[in-house]
Amino acid sequence: MKTITVLGATGSIGTQTLDVVRKNRKDFHIAALTGGSNVKKMAELVIEFQPDYVVMKDEEKIKELEYLIPGEECQMLCGMEGLLRVSKLRGVNTVVAAMVGMIGLRPVIEAIRSGKDIALANKETLVTAGHIIMPLAKRHKVRILPVDSEHSAIFQSLHGEKRSQIETIFLTASGGPFRSYSREELEQVTVEQALAHPNWLMGPKITVDSATMINKGLEIIEAKWLFGVPLSKIHVVVQPQSIIHSMVGFRDGAVMAQLGTPDMRLPIQYALYYPKRVFLDGERLDFEKIAEIHFEKPNTDVLRGIPLAMEASRIGGTMPTVMNAANEYAVAKFLNKEIKFLQIYDMIEHAMKYHNRVGNPSLSEILEAEKETYARLDAEWRII
Repeated sequence: MKTITVLGATGSIGTQTLDVVRKNRKDFHIAALTGGSNVKKMAELVIEFQPDYVVMKDEEKIKELEYLIPGEECQMLCGMEGLLRVSKLRGVNTVVAAMVGMIGLRPVIEAIRSGKDIALANKETLVTAGHIIMPLAKRHKVRILPVDSEHSAIFQSLHGEKRSQIETIFLTASGGPFRSYSREELEQVTVEQALAHPNWLMGPKITVDSATMINKGLEIIEAKWLFGVPLSKIHVVVQPQSIIHSMVGFRDGAVMAQLGTPDMRLPIQYALYYPKRVFLDGERLDFEKIAEIHFEKPNTDVLRGIPLAMEASRIGGTMPTVMNAANEYAVAKFLNKEIKFLQIYDMIEHAMKYHNRVGNPSLSEILEAEKETYARLDAEWRII
């Protein structure tokens, strides 16, 4: 039996992780579940999975949780102190990093230092601190097992292969709901339209990131760190059907690809069981019904998420943190209907333009860069 901690248990990836556990109860014990403000959902999860520890956003949410589940014997913690504590619990094999945002960075570092394998879905961890995370994982002999469908596909395609033989990583993208839109059409995009992803069921922030293609830009940076390749070897191709989840081209011209239906449980389960494969229910690809697999070039002139992220990565240092923080800030404003869709890019560019980069930043410098970005945008977003 494998013992796991799920950081971000009430979110999209956390929920699907627990669905994998639900269908394989004999193989897993849940040591800890963490959540933010969704007390009702957490109460349901505690009753079902009986974790040893639960972490919520603050003491008020803990009191609400205690009211909903009187008599439950799990230990309840709150805030960053609670997150750090459950990230290093003895006996835990794998920590599933499913939290959205920079809040996941410190718990992941704590888990690595405690020798836990990381099933990584939190993009911000590598985007902002890849230069810290990857050497730390190597030093502590910890595996970073990607949960993103694209990075899992690359990871699977590289199984048994030497990374020195990689010629090109083909990072596929669905293109989101606006891949064929003009700038004029994007100026009229609503929140509701942005949240209507054609293939994947994800949380609101990640769904908007997919619509702006920022999500793919973040994944480029992740791939650079995960697989030890330069940006020049990572190429984004749009595959609207989301059948091919990514591919790897090798020096001899061979291309390995991982295909499947758009089901996030597959990469989650692969990370939890790696290197084993076990049965997963759900739809299978029917190749007799697939008339063609279509590819497109990403529309980076209008959907500028990819070039913005690549610029931040080339500059390096604290710039990826600023790009990521500005995007988080802007997406929250967009979801709250305070700004228009295209202003997301404007805010990111503004934050990057006025940032004084710090090279090879420490954890405290990364967190300070995030804080400064939020403060700048709070003061200036109305004039951007």
